[in-house]
Amino acid sequence: MAKQLESVSIGAMAAAAGVNVETIRFYQRKGLLASPRRERGEIRRYGSKDIARVKFVKAAQRLGFSLGEIGALLKLDDGAQCDEARAMAEHRLEDVRHKVLDLRRMESALEALVAGCRAKTKPPTCPLITALRRSDTAGPSRGKAGEWDVPTFRVTR
Repeated sequence: MAKQLESVSIGAMAAAAGVNVETIRFYQRKGLLASPRRERGEIRRYGSKDIARVKFVKAAQRLGFSLGEIGALLKLDDGAQCDEARAMAEHRLEDVRHKVLDLRRMESALEALVAGCRAKTKPPTCPLITALRRSDTAGPSRGKAGEWDVPTFRVTR
């Protein structure tokens, strides 16, 4: 099987890596994967190293690394630059922690709004809709007349 993966078409490579052909082409355009030479009248052929590289990119994406960060990680792929890779992972971890906090704030705000919607209080307007119409609020807090404020969230990227 390994011998068969040393000279495969883009479709076979995509299947082996668990992606579609357009993903392969996209990675090539972004410089994450080299385009193999094409001999006159032949199709491009890929090998097991290309498949491993695509799998590396996909694994890094699942951890939240951007394509630019993945490109930098690929340059460290020899394994000798552990300190640099660790620093990148620490930065990614900090971003993930901020996102988790943001998601918890969103969860709390939505829980409060859902509870407000379930309550049978006056005025007869929906607290969720009322809160979403407001653009200058920073809750979630119970405002006057039973209205709920929707928090604003910091978006990290």
